[in-house]
Amino acid sequence: MALSKLNYNSLNLTPVASKGIGFDSGADDLEASFSGNSMVFISKSTASSSSTISFTSGIDSTYKEYLFIFKDIHPSADGRHFRIGFRDGSTNYDATTTTTYFNGYHEEGDGSAVVQYETAIDQAQSTDPVKLNGSVGNDNDECLGGYLRLFNPSSTTFVKHFISEISSAHDAPAANHCFTAGYCNVTAAIDAVQFTMHTGNIDAGTITLYGIN
Repeated sequence: MALSKLNYNSLNLTPVASKGIGFDSGADDLEASFSGNSMVFISKSTASSSSTISFTSGIDSTYKEYLFIFKDIHPSADGRHFRIGFRDGSTNYDATTTTTYFNGYHEEGDGSAVVQYETAIDQAQSTDPVKLNGSVGNDNDECLGGYLRLFNPSSTTFVKHFISEISSAHDAPAANHCFTAGYCNVTAAIDAVQFTMHTGNIDAGTITLYGIN
């Protein structure tokens, strides 16, 4: 039985441009080009006894989702809440937010262990910064890590949703797994964000901003 030879130009394996697998230009191999669904680095800030860490550029209509990654965030004082404020076109980080907050908590001594909703941390139509964690400790080895996702911040039609998940070393001491979600209840675009501790400084740590294709 004779074998049929196909002309590579007659096959189309990439119905969506630049997303898939196709023959390369030399017609002797395949090439992959996955440009979609990727994280694009925008900027990184490193804390050093910082009262605030602000991202005032890079949040625009380029991406429909933005990802902030927190690494080794260490407060200057014990038992502090890590927070985010959203700017909606003014100079202040006071966009109105409504949020939910719950956490899982387990003490190092294997004492208290709970999963709970905390009404003292959630917000209802507040212009205050959003608390993202429970009371992180400031011992030399204590810190928090996690992320926050901000969805379509440039929309001028819908509210702007966000989701955060953080693991922190509670000042009890305890492991504290914190979940925050909510929305900026404004139709104006969110064009900047600012991170703070509810008192004291962000003594150390990094926050990295990515755009999601």
